[in-house]
Amino acid sequence: MSNQYETVFILTPVLSETQVKEAVKKYSDYISENGGEIVHKEDWGLRKLAYPIQKKTTGFYHLVEFKSEGDFVEKLETQYRRDERIIRFLTFRMDKHAIAYAEKKRSIKQQEQSPNQ
Repeated sequence: MSNQYETVFILTPVLSETQVKEAVKKYSDYISENGGEIVHKEDWGLRKLAYPIQKKTTGFYHLVEFKSEGDFVEKLETQYRRDERIIRFLTFRMDKHAIAYAEKKRSIKQQEQSPNQ
Protein backbone atom coordinates (compact mmCIF):
# COMPACT_ATOMS: atom_id res chain seq x y z
CA MET A 1 0.00 0.00 0.00
CA SER A 2 1.35 3.42 -0.88
CA ASN A 3 1.31 6.49 1.32
CA GLN A 4 1.01 10.12 0.36
CA TYR A 5 3.97 12.40 1.06
CA GLU A 6 4.82 16.05 0.79
CA THR A 7 8.41 17.04 0.14
CA VAL A 8 9.76 20.57 0.12
CA PHE A 9 13.27 21.26 -1.08
CA ILE A 10 15.23 24.49 -1.27
CA LEU A 11 17.61 25.04 -4.16
CA THR A 12 20.62 27.34 -3.91
CA PRO A 13 19.87 30.90 -5.14
CA VAL A 14 22.89 30.98 -7.48
CA LEU A 15 21.11 28.79 -10.06
CA SER A 16 19.64 30.14 -13.27
CA GLU A 17 15.94 29.64 -14.03
CA THR A 18 16.90 26.84 -16.45
CA GLN A 19 19.01 25.09 -13.80
CA VAL A 20 16.16 25.33 -11.28
CA LYS A 21 13.74 23.78 -13.81
CA GLU A 22 16.25 21.00 -14.56
CA ALA A 23 16.60 20.18 -10.85
CA VAL A 24 12.81 20.11 -10.31
CA LYS A 25 12.36 17.92 -13.41
CA LYS A 26 15.10 15.56 -12.16
CA TYR A 27 13.26 14.92 -8.88
CA SER A 28 9.82 14.74 -10.48
CA ASP A 29 11.16 12.17 -12.94
CA TYR A 30 12.96 10.31 -10.13
CA ILE A 31 9.69 9.97 -8.21
CA SER A 32 7.81 8.75 -11.32
CA GLU A 33 10.57 6.36 -12.44
CA ASN A 34 10.58 4.71 -9.00
CA GLY A 35 6.87 3.89 -8.98
CA GLY A 36 5.72 7.12 -7.36
CA GLU A 37 2.75 9.14 -8.52
CA ILE A 38 2.96 12.92 -8.43
CA VAL A 39 -0.25 14.42 -7.08
CA HIS A 40 0.67 18.10 -7.10
CA LYS A 41 3.65 20.45 -7.56
CA GLU A 42 4.12 24.06 -6.51
CA ASP A 43 6.89 26.50 -7.29
CA TRP A 44 7.09 28.90 -4.37
CA GLY A 45 9.87 30.90 -6.03
CA LEU A 46 12.81 32.68 -4.48
CA ARG A 47 12.22 33.28 -0.77
CA LYS A 48 14.19 34.57 2.17
CA LEU A 49 15.48 31.85 4.49
CA ALA A 50 14.71 32.00 8.22
CA TYR A 51 18.47 31.82 8.83
CA PRO A 52 21.54 31.66 6.56
CA ILE A 53 22.38 28.22 5.15
CA GLN A 54 25.82 27.78 3.55
CA LYS A 55 26.17 31.60 3.70
CA LYS A 56 23.00 31.96 1.57
CA THR A 57 20.05 34.06 2.75
CA THR A 58 17.59 33.08 0.00
CA GLY A 59 16.65 29.93 -1.91
CA PHE A 60 14.24 28.58 -4.53
CA TYR A 61 11.48 26.67 -2.75
CA HIS A 62 9.63 23.76 -4.39
CA LEU A 63 6.88 21.54 -3.03
CA VAL A 64 5.99 18.14 -4.47
CA GLU A 65 3.10 16.03 -3.21
CA PHE A 66 3.35 12.39 -4.24
CA LYS A 67 2.22 8.84 -3.52
CA SER A 68 4.75 6.06 -3.11
CA GLU A 69 5.89 3.14 -1.01
CA GLY A 70 7.42 4.03 2.35
CA ASP A 71 10.93 2.79 1.57
CA PHE A 72 11.20 5.18 -1.39
CA VAL A 73 11.47 8.31 0.79
CA GLU A 74 14.88 7.20 2.06
CA LYS A 75 16.13 6.81 -1.54
CA LEU A 76 14.75 10.23 -2.48
CA GLU A 77 16.39 11.94 0.49
CA THR A 78 19.70 10.21 -0.31
CA GLN A 79 19.47 11.82 -3.79
CA TYR A 80 18.81 15.22 -2.17
CA ARG A 81 21.87 14.85 0.09
CA ARG A 82 24.09 14.06 -2.91
CA ASP A 83 22.90 17.10 -4.86
CA GLU A 84 24.90 20.24 -4.14
CA ARG A 85 22.08 22.35 -5.61
CA ILE A 86 19.79 21.41 -2.71
CA ILE A 87 20.54 23.28 0.50
CA ARG A 88 17.61 21.96 2.61
CA PHE A 89 14.74 19.50 2.30
CA LEU A 90 11.93 18.09 4.38
CA THR A 91 9.65 15.15 3.54
CA PHE A 92 6.75 13.94 5.62
CA ARG A 93 3.94 11.43 5.30
CA MET A 94 0.56 13.10 5.03
CA ASP A 95 -2.26 11.71 7.13
CA LYS A 96 -5.85 11.84 5.87
CA HIS A 97 -6.38 15.27 7.46
CA ALA A 98 -3.32 16.76 5.76
CA ILE A 99 -4.41 15.28 2.42
CA ALA A 100 -7.94 16.69 2.81
CA TYR A 101 -6.55 20.10 3.78
CA ALA A 102 -4.18 20.18 0.77
CA GLU A 103 -7.00 19.20 -1.62
CA LYS A 104 -9.32 21.84 -0.15
CA LYS A 105 -6.61 24.50 -0.42
CA ARG A 106 -6.00 23.60 -4.09
CA SER A 107 -9.70 23.68 -4.97
CA ILE A 108 -10.08 27.13 -3.36
CA LYS A 109 -7.04 28.36 -5.30
CA GLN A 110 -8.51 27.00 -8.57
CA GLN A 111 -11.84 28.73 -7.91
CA GLU A 112 -10.02 32.02 -7.29
CA GLN A 113 -8.07 31.66 -10.54
CA SER A 114 -11.01 30.72 -12.77
CA PRO A 115 -13.02 33.65 -14.13
CA ASN A 116 -16.50 34.16 -12.69
CA GLN A 117 -19.28 33.21 -15.07
